[in-house]
Amino acid sequence: MLKIGLTGGIASGKSVVASRLKERGAVLVDADALAREVVEPGTEGLERIVAEFGRDMLDAEARLDRPRLGEAVFGNKDRLAVLNGILHPLVRTRAAAITAAAPEDAVVVQDIPLLVETGQGSNFHLVLVVDAPDGLRLERMQQLRGMSAEAARARMAAQAQRDTRLAAADVVLDNSGTLQHLLEQVDSLWDTRLMPYARNLAAGVRAKRTGAPVLEAYRDDWPQQAARIAARLMAAAPGVILAVDHIGSTSVPGLAAKDVIDLQVAVSGLDAADRLVPMLGAAGFPLVPGAGHDTPKPTDPDPRQWQKRFHANADPGRAVNIHVRVAGSPGWRYALLFRDWLRLDGQARQLYGAQKAELAQCFAGAASTRSYAEAKEPWFTDVAWPAMAAWAAATGWEPPSYAP
Repeated sequence: MLKIGLTGGIASGKSVVASRLKERGAVLVDADALAREVVEPGTEGLERIVAEFGRDMLDAEARLDRPRLGEAVFGNKDRLAVLNGILHPLVRTRAAAITAAAPEDAVVVQDIPLLVETGQGSNFHLVLVVDAPDGLRLERMQQLRGMSAEAARARMAAQAQRDTRLAAADVVLDNSGTLQHLLEQVDSLWDTRLMPYARNLAAGVRAKRTGAPVLEAYRDDWPQQAARIAARLMAAAPGVILAVDHIGSTSVPGLAAKDVIDLQVAVSGLDAADRLVPMLGAAGFPLVPGAGHDTPKPTDPDPRQWQKRFHANADPGRAVNIHVRVAGSPGWRYALLFRDWLRLDGQARQLYGAQKAELAQCFAGAASTRSYAEAKEPWFTDVAWPAMAAWAAATGWEPPSYAP
């Protein structure tokens, strides 16, 4: 199933998005609703709150007096941490149960106000952030909720800063305009990305990629995107993955590139790579058959040394290549050395940039990028390999320490 995390600052319009996604067919898991459910009379949650905060947290009907509890923790980080330590595990357990009961081909949306604050982004295939400028949110709280400016600012200050939420987002839904504009964004997202993603995930296939190679100027958000995906991979296979490194052209500042994130997953052996196959598939990156090796280089001509497992994204909205290689293998070393050579040697970066631009122009009318990729292989062996090997010897470059 496709697991979506939904969040947004107070008065951003998150509830509107959640309702629309539910209307479109998503299974909605509402963290606020669950937070109320786990403290109903007779629950473990209510008993623990009373034990910690006292019986005066109950109203005349022996139910939780939420305003009083709010007053007890608001502005007190230690007491709030105690309350969260009670509620959050209970809410997550209940959310996990609802998710487990959903159909395998479902899109499950978890509406979590504090998703970013609690570091849950890696638990989802995608994180959606509903966004609006702080000033507009402040205005909404005063006009629509009757809050004072001071109270509204205090509520906003208790949540993550806007830029922190945006940094955690795979998708940003802009709610600075009309309600209709927001709903149109949700519908488009559902039709063009979420449903195709869910279908690909259920079928265990990568998203289709078509069109000629198109290079674009280096984007500062590529490393940030790579880091989010890397965190998901690590969370999907704890104890199996040694490290995840951002490689390829999008990892080299200043280099034009296709908008494809390449990541190298380091493992202890090909047996570990094979154990990863179902884990990465469930995380949204199915195995691509027939792509299990790199091109040998003259210093290591044995093809067996260049085996790997190649995975690609099931998400049609973000192209990702996952190269699973054995740490210490020639292919693993080549990918890291090539990246660092380009990052640190301006002439090398210029040389490769010119090669990419020339080939992109040659294959501008191609139906896919396959011919473009194949045409680069001789350059990697004949030009890049001797130059980067010489650079490594001259600079004393060494691969990361996690190598066996």
